[in-house]
Amino acid sequence: MKKWSVLRTAALALSLTTALPMAAHAHRTWLLPSSTVLSGEAPYVTVDAAVSNEVFYFDHRPLSLDAIVITAPDGKTVDAENKATGKFRSVFDVKLAQPGTYRISAVNEMLFATYKQGSETKRWRGAAANFAKEVPADAKDVNVSSNQSRLETFVSAGKPSPVKPVGKGLELVPVTHPNDLFAGENSSFIFTLDGKPAADLEVSVVPGGVRYRDQLNEIKLKTDKDGKFSVKWPAPGMYWLNAGTRAAAGEVGTLENPARRASYTATLEVLQP
Repeated sequence: MKKWSVLRTAALALSLTTALPMAAHAHRTWLLPSSTVLSGEAPYVTVDAAVSNEVFYFDHRPLSLDAIVITAPDGKTVDAENKATGKFRSVFDVKLAQPGTYRISAVNEMLFATYKQGSETKRWRGAAANFAKEVPADAKDVNVSSNQSRLETFVSAGKPSPVKPVGKGLELVPVTHPNDLFAGENSSFIFTLDGKPAADLEVSVVPGGVRYRDQLNEIKLKTDKDGKFSVKWPAPGMYWLNAGTRAAAGEVGTLENPARRASYTATLEVLQP
């Protein structure tokens, strides 16, 4: 590789690290379906799942498939098929046996804690059910925080069907259906936190293909008082959408009421009208 190409790639990686508000200190996670709108009888879709430095490029590690939940149009869950995990990505298939829209999600919630035992400061992370067993009862200055994340994409067989809100954590509620997005048109969505509007939330939208251009082309948006925002899609392709909340600076949390961070990431496909 020529020297100028190496330098250009390094500069772009640096711009990615500093430009995304919710991912400035972390890698980006994503689910990438082979298609989002399908036809035919019981079609299949293949989904890549990874954690990367660049959007939709395999360069860091695979995403664990333990938290994958696939919700069919009738609200029931279906199993992922042909699951496999390699060095840089995981992959699985989904059979779309019913007409309508499938929600493919990876949902995680983890507790983090710092505490003092004697003169030593210690750190702990795990599920809430293990807190009492693993953090000493005599621990002092205990500060507990919660990290909730929802990662998802939507795939429709035939005519899209309504996407029902879950009502827990940070969530994207469609006004425009996520499988009805077209270049040059405006689409609207609402962010909610535990079912309530998430106002003044910063939203980042990044088109795929970052590796092959000089600019990130990030679209920065903010939700209104009702949690609503709109985006005009500049071109067809796959898009990475991300938003998140953070605990207030200096906030001290308890097991019953932890300081909270919630994040949401979606992969959306925009089609040519």
